Amino acid sequence: MKKFLPVVLIVVLFCALFAGCNKKEDNALTVGMELAYPPFETKDAQGNPTGISVDFAKSLGEYLGRPVKIENIAWDGLIPALQTGQVDIVISSMTIKEERLEKIDFSKPYAKAMLAVLVNKNSNIKSINDLNQSGKKIAVKLNSTGHIYAQNNLKNAELIVLADESACVTEVVQGKADGFIYDQLTIYRNNQNNLDTTGAIFIPFQDAEYWGAGIQKGNTELKTKVDEFIDKFYSEGGFDKLTEKYLSQEKKTFEDLGFDWFFSLD
Repeated sequence: MKKFLPVVLIVVLFCALFAGCNKKEDNALTVGMELAYPPFETKDAQGNPTGISVDFAKSLGEYLGRPVKIENIAWDGLIPALQTGQVDIVISSMTIKEERLEKIDFSKPYAKAMLAVLVNKNSNIKSINDLNQSGKKIAVKLNSTGHIYAQNNLKNAELIVLADESACVTEVVQGKADGFIYDQLTIYRNNQNNLDTTGAIFIPFQDAEYWGAGIQKGNTELKTKVDEFIDKFYSEGGFDKLTEKYLSQEKKTFEDLGFDWFFSLD
């Protein structure tokens, strides 16, 4: 047995050294996103990450010279995952909000969005103010911008707080909620998918809000590089290409309705 002990020790040390070297060589950019928001963050038929944010993240990885690893994390867990170092960056259609800036840093904005309301056709809701009444029920996605807006501005209504977008839409379709507050693009797409049971209120009722990439507080090196990449991506028409690939029909509709486009920051 003693003859084999040095051999075993050598093997163990070699494995430890090899693992350590691998760890140092692992330069992957780990990106957190909730793959439940097509066409920005979702999965293809094989279960692989796909969408605008995925392509954007991969382009960022190329710019940084780092392979990209996507971590699918529930929306409410994205900021904690960033704070604990589970992910390097969050790219998940996240609005830059003061309450979030207390916990994490953000890149410069790369998109903007306005809120809209998906309403049940039988709810007789014509404006956002019609929802701010006793007896009205509003579906909101937990910790989304729509949730925050409703908490602050629609205090007379009852909020139905749910974990994902599809559940909120179902509440409206089935008449269990009078409305669902989310961004214009999502409301447009869900209204088109449920024309028999829903309507939509697109009239802006708040200022435009901006999306940014979430970065761990104090990581100024990564923030600077991400900001540089966003400028470069815009100047080279990166977002125009993503729009053509994923949102060409939606962009035409937005233009017809006179809405500002997601990637028009001028």
